[in-house]
Amino acid sequence: MNKITGLDALDVRFPTSQELDGSDALNPEPDYSATYVTIRTSEGREGHGLAFTVGRGNDIQVAAVRALVPLVVGLPVEDTLADLGAFSRRLTGDSQLRWLGPEKGVIHMAAAAIVNAMWDLHGRLTGKPVWQLLAEMSPEQLVALIDFRYLRDALTPGEALDILRRAEPGRAERQRHLLEHGYPAYTTTPGWLGYSDDKLVRLAKEAVAEGFTQIKLKVGSDRAEDRRRLRLARETVGPAVRIAIDANQAWGVDQAIDWIEPLKEFDPYWIEEPTSPDDILGHAAIRDRVAPVKVATGEHCHNQVMFKQLLQAGAIDILQLDASRVAGITENVAILLLAAKFGVPVCPHAGGVGLCEMVQHLSMFDYVAVSGSTDDRVIEYVDHLHEHFTEPARIDRGRYVAPTAPGLGARLHPASVADHLYPDGPVWNRATVR
Repeated sequence: MNKITGLDALDVRFPTSQELDGSDALNPEPDYSATYVTIRTSEGREGHGLAFTVGRGNDIQVAAVRALVPLVVGLPVEDTLADLGAFSRRLTGDSQLRWLGPEKGVIHMAAAAIVNAMWDLHGRLTGKPVWQLLAEMSPEQLVALIDFRYLRDALTPGEALDILRRAEPGRAERQRHLLEHGYPAYTTTPGWLGYSDDKLVRLAKEAVAEGFTQIKLKVGSDRAEDRRRLRLARETVGPAVRIAIDANQAWGVDQAIDWIEPLKEFDPYWIEEPTSPDDILGHAAIRDRVAPVKVATGEHCHNQVMFKQLLQAGAIDILQLDASRVAGITENVAILLLAAKFGVPVCPHAGGVGLCEMVQHLSMFDYVAVSGSTDDRVIEYVDHLHEHFTEPARIDRGRYVAPTAPGLGARLHPASVADHLYPDGPVWNRATVR
Protein backbone atom coordinates (compact mmCIF):
# COMPACT_ATOMS: atom_id res chain seq x y z
CA MET A 1 0.00 0.00 0.00
CA ASN A 2 1.23 3.48 -0.93
CA LYS A 3 1.66 5.48 2.29
CA ILE A 4 2.89 8.89 3.36
CA THR A 5 6.39 8.21 4.66
CA GLY A 6 7.68 11.68 5.39
CA LEU A 7 6.77 15.33 5.88
CA ASP A 8 9.59 17.88 5.80
CA ALA A 9 9.32 21.55 6.79
CA LEU A 10 12.12 23.99 5.95
CA ASP A 11 12.72 27.64 6.86
CA VAL A 12 13.33 29.39 3.52
CA ARG A 13 13.78 33.17 3.49
CA PHE A 14 14.51 35.70 0.74
CA PRO A 15 16.20 39.02 1.69
CA THR A 16 13.63 41.28 0.00
CA SER A 17 14.16 43.96 2.66
CA GLN A 18 17.39 44.96 0.89
CA GLU A 19 15.43 46.53 -1.99
CA LEU A 20 12.29 47.29 0.10
CA ASP A 21 10.26 44.94 -2.07
CA GLY A 22 7.04 44.24 -0.20
CA SER A 23 7.28 47.32 2.03
CA ASP A 24 4.07 48.77 3.44
CA ALA A 25 2.80 50.81 6.37
CA LEU A 26 3.13 48.05 8.98
CA ASN A 27 5.82 45.92 7.31
CA PRO A 28 8.49 48.44 6.28
CA GLU A 29 11.32 45.91 5.76
CA PRO A 30 9.91 42.44 5.07
CA ASP A 31 11.95 39.40 4.11
CA TYR A 32 9.55 37.28 2.09
CA SER A 33 9.71 33.79 3.54
CA ALA A 34 8.21 30.35 3.12
CA THR A 35 7.63 27.52 5.53
CA TYR A 36 8.27 25.03 2.77
CA VAL A 37 6.61 21.63 3.09
CA THR A 38 7.33 18.44 1.19
CA ILE A 39 5.18 15.32 1.59
CA ARG A 40 6.89 12.09 0.52
CA THR A 41 5.27 8.75 -0.29
CA SER A 42 6.46 5.14 -0.27
CA GLU A 43 6.19 5.07 -4.06
CA GLY A 44 8.62 7.98 -4.38
CA ARG A 45 6.14 10.72 -5.28
CA GLU A 46 6.10 14.14 -3.62
CA GLY A 47 3.73 17.01 -2.96
CA HIS A 48 4.79 20.56 -2.15
CA GLY A 49 3.13 23.40 -0.26
CA LEU A 50 4.04 26.41 1.80
CA ALA A 51 2.88 28.99 4.30
CA PHE A 52 3.98 32.57 3.63
CA THR A 53 5.55 34.81 6.31
CA VAL A 54 7.68 37.97 6.19
CA GLY A 55 10.83 36.89 8.05
CA ARG A 56 11.16 36.68 11.83
CA GLY A 57 8.82 34.00 13.11
CA ASN A 58 9.16 31.73 10.12
CA ASP A 59 10.96 29.33 12.45
CA ILE A 60 7.84 29.29 14.66
CA GLN A 61 5.75 28.46 11.60
CA VAL A 62 8.11 25.59 10.78
CA ALA A 63 7.75 24.25 14.34
CA ALA A 64 3.95 24.34 13.97
CA VAL A 65 4.14 22.22 10.82
CA ARG A 66 6.39 19.74 12.57
CA ALA A 67 3.85 19.45 15.41
CA LEU A 68 1.33 18.13 12.86
CA VAL A 69 3.66 15.49 11.36
CA PRO A 70 2.33 12.60 13.53
CA LEU A 71 -1.16 13.24 12.13
CA VAL A 72 0.08 12.79 8.56
CA VAL A 73 2.92 10.29 8.31
CA GLY A 74 1.64 6.75 7.89
CA LEU A 75 -1.66 7.65 6.23
CA PRO A 76 -2.59 5.68 3.08
CA VAL A 77 -2.22 7.99 0.09
CA GLU A 78 -5.19 6.90 -2.02
CA ASP A 79 -7.68 6.88 0.87
CA THR A 80 -6.49 10.28 2.04
CA LEU A 81 -6.73 11.87 -1.39
CA ALA A 82 -10.21 10.42 -1.81
CA ASP A 83 -11.44 12.43 1.20
CA LEU A 84 -9.41 15.63 1.53
CA GLY A 85 -12.23 17.18 3.53
CA ALA A 86 -11.67 14.62 6.27
CA PHE A 87 -7.90 15.15 5.99
CA SER A 88 -8.30 18.88 6.54
CA ARG A 89 -10.55 18.31 9.54
CA ARG A 90 -8.00 15.86 10.94
CA LEU A 91 -5.38 18.62 10.99
CA THR A 92 -7.58 21.50 12.18
CA GLY A 93 -9.60 19.50 14.70
CA ASP A 94 -6.91 17.71 16.71
CA SER A 95 -8.09 17.85 20.32
CA GLN A 96 -4.77 19.13 21.71
CA LEU A 97 -3.34 21.25 18.90
CA ARG A 98 -6.75 22.87 18.39
CA TRP A 99 -6.18 24.67 21.70
CA LEU A 100 -3.51 26.76 19.96
CA GLY A 101 -6.15 28.18 17.60
CA PRO A 102 -8.79 27.12 17.27
CA GLU A 103 -8.58 27.44 13.48
CA LYS A 104 -6.40 30.52 13.50
CA GLY A 105 -2.78 31.62 13.75
CA VAL A 106 0.37 29.65 13.07
CA ILE A 107 -1.20 26.24 13.70
CA HIS A 108 -3.93 26.91 11.11
CA MET A 109 -1.36 28.18 8.61
CA ALA A 110 0.67 25.04 9.28
CA ALA A 111 -2.39 23.03 8.31
CA ALA A 112 -2.64 25.16 5.16
CA ALA A 113 0.89 24.32 4.08
CA ILE A 114 0.25 20.59 4.56
CA VAL A 115 -3.22 20.61 2.97
CA ASN A 116 -1.83 22.49 -0.03
CA ALA A 117 0.98 19.96 -0.34
CA MET A 118 -1.62 17.19 -0.41
CA TRP A 119 -3.55 18.94 -3.18
CA ASP A 120 -0.27 19.37 -5.06
CA LEU A 121 0.40 15.63 -4.66
CA HIS A 122 -3.15 14.90 -5.84
CA GLY A 123 -2.63 16.98 -8.97
CA ARG A 124 0.73 15.40 -9.71
CA LEU A 125 -0.65 11.88 -9.32
CA THR A 126 -3.61 12.61 -11.61
CA GLY A 127 -1.57 14.63 -14.10
CA LYS A 128 -3.72 17.77 -13.73
CA PRO A 129 -3.27 21.31 -12.42
CA VAL A 130 -5.26 21.76 -9.21
CA TRP A 131 -7.68 24.29 -10.74
CA GLN A 132 -8.69 21.69 -13.34
CA LEU A 133 -8.78 18.89 -10.77
CA LEU A 134 -11.25 20.94 -8.69
CA ALA A 135 -13.26 22.12 -11.70
CA GLU A 136 -13.84 18.54 -12.85
CA MET A 137 -15.09 17.32 -9.47
CA SER A 138 -18.83 16.80 -9.14
CA PRO A 139 -20.89 19.22 -7.05
CA GLU A 140 -21.37 16.43 -4.51
CA GLN A 141 -17.61 15.83 -4.25
CA LEU A 142 -16.93 19.55 -3.77
CA VAL A 143 -19.59 19.94 -1.09
CA ALA A 144 -18.14 16.92 0.73
CA LEU A 145 -14.91 18.90 1.21
CA ILE A 146 -16.63 21.50 3.37
CA ASP A 147 -17.15 21.52 7.12
CA PHE A 148 -20.56 23.23 7.39
CA ARG A 149 -20.70 23.16 11.19
CA TYR A 150 -20.21 26.91 11.63
CA LEU A 151 -21.58 27.95 8.23
CA ARG A 152 -25.14 26.64 8.12
CA ASP A 153 -26.67 29.95 9.23
CA ALA A 154 -25.18 31.50 6.08
CA LEU A 155 -24.67 28.63 3.63
CA THR A 156 -26.27 25.19 3.73
CA PRO A 157 -25.07 22.11 1.86
CA GLY A 158 -28.17 22.35 -0.31
CA GLU A 159 -27.43 25.96 -1.24
CA ALA A 160 -23.84 25.05 -2.05
CA LEU A 161 -25.03 22.23 -4.30
CA ASP A 162 -27.43 24.60 -6.07
CA ILE A 163 -24.63 27.09 -6.77
CA LEU A 164 -22.39 24.39 -8.20
CA ARG A 165 -25.14 22.74 -10.22
CA ARG A 166 -26.15 26.07 -11.80
CA ALA A 167 -22.56 26.49 -12.97
CA GLU A 168 -22.20 22.95 -14.36
CA PRO A 169 -23.63 23.50 -17.87
CA GLY A 170 -21.00 26.10 -18.79
CA ARG A 171 -17.94 24.44 -17.26
CA ALA A 172 -16.46 23.07 -20.47
CA GLU A 173 -16.84 26.32 -22.40
CA ARG A 174 -15.37 28.40 -19.56
CA GLN A 175 -12.44 26.00 -19.27
CA ARG A 176 -11.72 26.45 -22.98
CA HIS A 177 -11.99 30.23 -22.60
CA LEU A 178 -9.65 30.20 -19.60
CA LEU A 179 -7.01 28.18 -21.43
CA GLU A 180 -7.22 30.51 -24.42
CA HIS A 181 -7.50 33.90 -22.71
CA GLY A 182 -6.23 33.48 -19.15
CA TYR A 183 -7.56 35.26 -16.05
CA PRO A 184 -7.47 39.04 -15.36
CA ALA A 185 -4.67 40.28 -13.10
CA TYR A 186 -3.64 43.49 -11.38
CA THR A 187 -0.17 44.40 -10.16
CA THR A 188 1.14 45.73 -6.87
CA THR A 189 4.70 45.88 -8.21
CA PRO A 190 4.78 49.72 -8.65
CA GLY A 191 3.26 50.52 -5.29
CA TRP A 192 5.54 49.41 -2.45
CA LEU A 193 5.81 52.14 0.13
CA GLY A 194 9.60 52.23 0.22
CA TYR A 195 10.01 52.86 -3.52
CA SER A 196 11.20 56.20 -4.86
CA ASP A 197 9.00 58.40 -7.04
CA ASP A 198 11.08 57.54 -10.09
CA LYS A 199 10.68 53.84 -9.47
CA LEU A 200 6.92 54.20 -8.89
CA VAL A 201 6.49 56.09 -12.18
CA ARG A 202 8.70 53.73 -14.17
CA LEU A 203 6.97 50.59 -12.88
CA ALA A 204 3.50 52.09 -13.30
CA LYS A 205 4.25 52.94 -16.94
CA GLU A 206 5.60 49.43 -17.49
CA ALA A 207 2.49 47.91 -15.93
CA VAL A 208 0.18 49.80 -18.31
CA ALA A 209 2.38 48.91 -21.28
CA GLU A 210 2.21 45.25 -20.25
CA GLY A 211 -1.58 45.30 -20.35
CA PHE A 212 -2.54 45.69 -16.69
CA THR A 213 -5.73 47.71 -16.20
CA GLN A 214 -5.30 48.02 -12.42
CA ILE A 215 -2.37 48.76 -10.13
CA LYS A 216 -2.16 49.06 -6.35
CA LEU A 217 -0.37 51.50 -4.05
CA LYS A 218 0.47 51.08 -0.40
CA VAL A 219 -0.73 53.90 1.87
CA GLY A 220 -1.13 54.66 5.54
CA SER A 221 2.13 56.10 6.92
CA ASP A 222 1.79 59.79 6.00
CA ARG A 223 -1.39 61.44 4.74
CA ALA A 224 0.34 64.16 2.71
CA GLU A 225 2.69 61.61 1.16
CA ASP A 226 -0.24 59.39 0.25
CA ARG A 227 -1.94 62.25 -1.59
CA ARG A 228 1.27 63.16 -3.38
CA ARG A 229 2.07 59.58 -4.44
CA LEU A 230 -1.51 58.88 -5.48
CA ARG A 231 -1.57 62.07 -7.56
CA LEU A 232 1.70 61.01 -9.20
CA ALA A 233 0.35 57.54 -9.97
CA ARG A 234 -2.91 58.91 -11.39
CA GLU A 235 -1.03 61.36 -13.62
CA THR A 236 1.15 58.49 -14.81
CA VAL A 237 -1.51 55.90 -15.67
CA GLY A 238 -4.37 58.21 -16.67
CA PRO A 239 -8.07 58.01 -15.78
CA ALA A 240 -8.87 54.65 -17.39
CA VAL A 241 -6.61 52.49 -15.20
CA ARG A 242 -7.93 51.51 -11.79
CA ILE A 243 -5.77 52.32 -8.78
CA ALA A 244 -6.43 50.35 -5.61
CA ILE A 245 -4.92 51.45 -2.29
CA ASP A 246 -3.86 49.27 0.64
CA ALA A 247 -3.39 50.44 4.24
CA ASN A 248 -2.33 47.06 5.65
CA GLN A 249 -4.39 47.58 8.85
CA ALA A 250 -2.71 50.88 9.74
CA TRP A 251 -5.80 52.79 10.88
CA GLY A 252 -8.56 52.79 13.44
CA VAL A 253 -12.13 53.00 12.14
CA ASP A 254 -12.65 56.78 12.41
CA GLN A 255 -9.09 57.42 11.28
CA ALA A 256 -9.65 55.31 8.17
CA ILE A 257 -12.77 57.27 7.23
CA ASP A 258 -10.98 60.60 7.72
CA TRP A 259 -7.85 59.47 5.88
CA ILE A 260 -9.65 58.16 2.81
CA GLU A 261 -11.80 61.27 2.22
CA PRO A 262 -9.02 63.50 0.79
CA LEU A 263 -7.78 60.61 -1.36
CA LYS A 264 -11.09 60.33 -3.22
CA GLU A 265 -9.94 63.12 -5.54
CA PHE A 266 -7.74 60.53 -7.28
CA ASP A 267 -10.52 57.96 -7.75
CA PRO A 268 -9.15 55.02 -5.75
CA TYR A 269 -11.02 51.84 -6.72
CA TRP A 270 -10.80 50.09 -3.36
CA ILE A 271 -9.26 50.57 0.06
CA GLU A 272 -7.72 47.32 1.26
CA GLU A 273 -7.33 46.37 4.92
CA PRO A 274 -8.31 49.80 6.25
CA THR A 275 -8.38 48.59 9.86
CA SER A 276 -7.90 45.52 12.05
CA PRO A 277 -8.73 42.39 10.07
CA ASP A 278 -10.74 41.12 13.06
CA ASP A 279 -13.06 44.14 13.19
CA ILE A 280 -16.14 43.02 11.25
CA LEU A 281 -18.35 45.92 12.36
CA GLY A 282 -15.52 48.38 11.83
CA HIS A 283 -15.25 47.35 8.20
CA ALA A 284 -19.01 47.74 7.83
CA ALA A 285 -18.85 51.28 9.26
CA ILE A 286 -15.97 52.22 6.96
CA ARG A 287 -17.77 50.79 3.93
CA ASP A 288 -20.85 52.83 4.75
CA ARG A 289 -18.86 56.07 5.03
CA VAL A 290 -16.25 55.88 2.24
CA ALA A 291 -18.45 54.86 -0.71
CA PRO A 292 -18.08 54.91 -3.67
CA VAL A 293 -14.59 53.68 -2.74
CA LYS A 294 -14.96 49.93 -2.26
CA VAL A 295 -13.74 48.10 0.84
CA ALA A 296 -11.60 44.99 0.38
CA THR A 297 -10.10 42.64 2.94
CA GLY A 298 -9.27 39.01 3.65
CA GLU A 299 -5.56 38.26 3.52
CA HIS A 300 -5.42 38.16 7.34
CA CYS A 301 -8.83 36.58 7.95
CA HIS A 302 -8.22 33.54 10.11
CA ASN A 303 -10.90 31.22 8.79
CA GLN A 304 -14.17 30.72 6.92
CA VAL A 305 -16.18 31.97 9.93
CA MET A 306 -14.64 35.43 9.67
CA PHE A 307 -15.47 35.57 5.98
CA LYS A 308 -19.00 34.44 6.76
CA GLN A 309 -19.42 37.31 9.23
CA LEU A 310 -17.93 39.91 6.88
CA LEU A 311 -20.45 38.85 4.25
CA GLN A 312 -23.39 38.66 6.64
CA ALA A 313 -22.60 42.14 7.97
CA GLY A 314 -22.33 43.67 4.49
CA ALA A 315 -18.84 44.80 5.51
CA ILE A 316 -16.92 44.28 2.26
CA ASP A 317 -17.28 44.88 -1.47
CA ILE A 318 -14.30 42.69 -2.41
CA LEU A 319 -13.31 39.40 -0.75
CA GLN A 320 -9.56 38.76 -0.71
CA LEU A 321 -8.88 35.16 0.17
CA ASP A 322 -5.34 33.87 0.63
CA ALA A 323 -3.93 30.47 -0.32
CA SER A 324 -2.19 29.81 3.00
CA ARG A 325 -3.79 31.99 5.71
CA VAL A 326 -6.84 29.75 6.17
CA ALA A 327 -6.40 25.97 6.01
CA GLY A 328 -5.43 25.86 2.36
CA ILE A 329 -7.31 24.86 -0.78
CA THR A 330 -9.99 22.88 1.06
CA GLU A 331 -11.22 25.69 3.30
CA ASN A 332 -11.00 28.15 0.44
CA VAL A 333 -13.55 26.10 -1.52
CA ALA A 334 -16.04 26.94 1.25
CA ILE A 335 -15.06 30.62 1.13
CA LEU A 336 -15.58 30.78 -2.64
CA LEU A 337 -19.04 29.31 -2.21
CA LEU A 338 -19.85 31.82 0.54
CA ALA A 339 -18.78 34.66 -1.76
CA ALA A 340 -20.95 33.26 -4.56
CA LYS A 341 -23.95 32.99 -2.23
CA PHE A 342 -23.61 36.67 -1.21
CA GLY A 343 -22.71 37.91 -4.69
CA VAL A 344 -19.35 39.39 -3.67
CA PRO A 345 -16.45 39.18 -6.16
CA VAL A 346 -13.23 37.45 -5.08
CA CYS A 347 -9.91 39.18 -5.81
CA PRO A 348 -7.27 37.05 -4.07
CA HIS A 349 -4.26 38.28 -2.15
CA ALA A 350 -1.00 37.19 -3.76
CA GLY A 351 1.60 39.61 -2.39
CA GLY A 352 4.15 37.09 -1.19
CA VAL A 353 6.45 34.28 -2.20
CA GLY A 354 4.54 31.43 -3.85
CA LEU A 355 1.11 32.99 -3.39
CA CYS A 356 0.67 33.89 -7.06
CA GLU A 357 1.56 30.34 -8.01
CA MET A 358 -1.03 28.83 -5.64
CA VAL A 359 -3.92 31.27 -5.54
CA GLN A 360 -4.41 31.42 -9.31
CA HIS A 361 -5.82 27.88 -9.07
CA LEU A 362 -8.58 29.06 -6.72
CA SER A 363 -9.72 31.92 -8.95
CA MET A 364 -9.64 29.75 -12.04
CA PHE A 365 -11.68 27.04 -10.31
CA ASP A 366 -14.12 29.73 -9.17
CA TYR A 367 -14.56 30.97 -12.74
CA VAL A 368 -15.04 27.53 -14.26
CA ALA A 369 -17.18 25.83 -11.60
CA VAL A 370 -18.54 28.29 -8.99
CA SER A 371 -19.26 31.91 -9.92
CA GLY A 372 -18.86 31.45 -13.68
CA SER A 373 -17.67 35.04 -13.97
CA THR A 374 -14.56 37.21 -14.13
CA ASP A 375 -16.53 40.48 -13.87
CA ASP A 376 -14.75 42.84 -11.44
CA ARG A 377 -12.47 39.96 -10.49
CA VAL A 378 -8.70 40.20 -10.68
CA ILE A 379 -5.85 38.22 -9.11
CA GLU A 380 -3.03 40.20 -7.53
CA TYR A 381 0.36 39.83 -9.21
CA VAL A 382 3.72 40.77 -7.74
CA ASP A 383 6.78 40.41 -9.93
CA HIS A 384 9.10 38.94 -7.29
CA LEU A 385 10.75 35.55 -6.74
CA HIS A 386 8.92 33.55 -9.41
CA GLU A 387 12.22 32.34 -10.82
CA HIS A 388 12.65 30.14 -7.74
CA PHE A 389 9.65 27.95 -8.65
CA THR A 390 9.68 25.03 -11.04
CA GLU A 391 6.26 26.06 -12.45
CA PRO A 392 6.19 29.84 -12.00
CA ALA A 393 3.05 31.90 -12.50
CA ARG A 394 3.00 33.47 -15.94
CA ILE A 395 1.44 36.75 -17.10
CA ASP A 396 0.56 37.65 -20.67
CA ARG A 397 -0.96 41.05 -21.52
CA GLY A 398 -2.09 41.66 -17.97
CA ARG A 399 -3.67 38.22 -17.49
CA TYR A 400 -2.60 35.06 -15.70
CA VAL A 401 -1.89 32.24 -18.14
CA ALA A 402 -3.79 29.16 -16.95
CA PRO A 403 -1.23 26.62 -15.73
CA THR A 404 -1.27 23.23 -17.43
CA ALA A 405 1.46 21.50 -15.39
CA PRO A 406 0.21 19.00 -12.80
CA GLY A 407 -0.07 20.18 -9.20
CA LEU A 408 -0.37 23.49 -7.36
CA GLY A 409 2.82 25.19 -8.56
CA ALA A 410 4.40 25.43 -5.11
CA ARG A 411 7.56 23.42 -5.78
CA LEU A 412 10.77 25.39 -5.30
CA HIS A 413 13.95 24.62 -7.21
CA PRO A 414 16.20 22.56 -4.92
CA ALA A 415 19.07 25.03 -5.51
CA SER A 416 16.87 27.94 -4.41
CA VAL A 417 15.96 26.09 -1.22
CA ALA A 418 19.59 25.30 -0.48
CA ASP A 419 20.72 28.89 -1.12
CA HIS A 420 17.99 30.49 1.00
CA LEU A 421 17.76 28.19 4.00
CA TYR A 422 17.77 30.26 7.17
CA PRO A 423 20.11 30.92 8.90
CA ASP A 424 22.85 28.83 7.30
CA GLY A 425 22.21 29.08 3.55
CA PRO A 426 24.84 30.89 1.45
CA VAL A 427 22.58 33.91 0.86
CA TRP A 428 22.30 34.49 4.62
CA ASN A 429 26.02 34.00 5.24
CA ARG A 430 27.04 36.89 3.00
CA ALA A 431 28.35 39.91 4.83
CA THR A 432 25.89 42.27 3.13
CA VAL A 433 22.86 40.40 4.51
CA ARG A 434 21.90 40.93 8.16
